[in-house]
Amino acid sequence: LLQAVLDMDYEGNVAPENKSHFDLMTKVDESKEIDTDIGSALKALWVDPGVLLAWKRRAEFQIVESVKYYFNEIDRIMKDDYIATQQDMLLARVRTSGIVTEKYVIDTKNFEMYDVGGQRNERKKWIHCFDDVTAVIFVAAISEFDQVLFEDSSTNRMVEAVELFNEICSNRHFQNSSMILFLNKKDLFEEKVENVHIADTEAFKDFSTPFGADDYYDKGVEYFLNKFLLANTNSDRQIYNHVTCATDSRNVEVVFNACKDIILRGNMDSAGF
Repeated sequence: LLQAVLDMDYEGNVAPENKSHFDLMTKVDESKEIDTDIGSALKALWVDPGVLLAWKRRAEFQIVESVKYYFNEIDRIMKDDYIATQQDMLLARVRTSGIVTEKYVIDTKNFEMYDVGGQRNERKKWIHCFDDVTAVIFVAAISEFDQVLFEDSSTNRMVEAVELFNEICSNRHFQNSSMILFLNKKDLFEEKVENVHIADTEAFKDFSTPFGADDYYDKGVEYFLNKFLLANTNSDRQIYNHVTCATDSRNVEVVFNACKDIILRGNMDSAGF
């Protein structure tokens, strides 16, 4: 974020009383523990005019939006006896690399889940590795419709997500697999569309709902959901969809119920129903 302040020439907008904080944080080791000095500097900079100008333009650079939560919680985080809460852990972001396998038992049923990276350079590691999985859980951040890829600043994130969804739906390795589609970060999406018009993004200029309409959020969700549903060219494929946020504990229940339904449908098909 501070690099963006520099890149966007907002350093002159930084309040004089925060110059020392700015200098400290641009030089500090990223791995350094957040103590009182660093925490106080972060707290001051988070409300600084120059930093907030860059934050308003965050769609133009790479930043994890959940940092807002940590900045707002900095008084607690910088204490010597700080212990991470469940919310702290849920909002942390770690880029997935390779294939990570996890096994769960839910209501006496065994689940095996493979977590894979969605970035372009990660896909070649896994897209041909799975045959006959029960379902593919596809997570797309609905709030990132005006942002670009980490690895390609010329490509819109939502456009890329829809294209990848189409690629997976069309892939022969997943021809018998159902899709569970999560449109994630609905809370950030709702906050963003209060200030950003979807149609202002070139790729989505056909979005016709007037900015500020009472049903703008709902129409936006419907618009992007249809983008994904239309990307599936297999009319026999069942797509379960859910609009959610990362901290929604009901996500596990959605996956569990969808898998039960998928298995039941499969058994009925095998029995000739």
